[in-house]
Amino acid sequence: MIIGGLEKLTLLDYPGHLAAIIFTSGCNFRCHFCYNPELVIPKKKIEGENKEGSKIINNEDLLLFLKERFGKLEAVVISGGEPTLHADLPKFIKKIKDIGYLVKLDTNGTNPEMLKSLIDNSLIDYVAMDIKAGPDDYEDVVGVKLDFKNIEKSVKIIMTSNLPYEFRTTLVPGLVDESKFLAMASVIKGSKNWYLQNFKSDTDLVNPKYQGQKSFSFKEMKNFVKLAQNFVDVCEDRSYD
Repeated sequence: MIIGGLEKLTLLDYPGHLAAIIFTSGCNFRCHFCYNPELVIPKKKIEGENKEGSKIINNEDLLLFLKERFGKLEAVVISGGEPTLHADLPKFIKKIKDIGYLVKLDTNGTNPEMLKSLIDNSLIDYVAMDIKAGPDDYEDVVGVKLDFKNIEKSVKIIMTSNLPYEFRTTLVPGLVDESKFLAMASVIKGSKNWYLQNFKSDTDLVNPKYQGQKSFSFKEMKNFVKLAQNFVDVCEDRSYD
């Protein structure tokens, strides 16, 4: 596993549990608004800030840290980048599970086969999938060509998995409006939890052209939540957590 980052404690990312977040390096998307460019494009200099890409963290050192913190921490979130790009992800997760941790996976849903395997082999306990856009707009938002059927497959796998799960969406002015949002909502119609997040532009982004651009207002975000409640059981705005 190529690990590009570690957050030693989070109270928010695994609901109900104290957790650490492991960030894998590399992603198959180039979402314009992504604020982890050093993980998306490893070892590439980020425009405008003169930063270098993410530092690689030794796997054994990381596992030792998790062993030492077990009992204080209850869970591990594996995020990215995109974790399912790594063929050794199941083996890596098993080592974490063997310590005794609950494991949550954050994914973009482009690898339904890996996702299903992790679920079928009881390697993950919670899954969060990012929903980027409606079917007609996905490629524009993520910046690459993709097979949207894989997104649909992953949504179905998650919704029928019997695992706790959530879908998540970052809302960006110019990339989403009310009609595009409704198209997005239709992708996960009938799901349990959908969490929205307002766009942040005060940091390094994969596409520097989006830096400094305005976000949606509180009222606009509230309206998106109201629209979503016609499609899912629970929708909340996490922008202010």
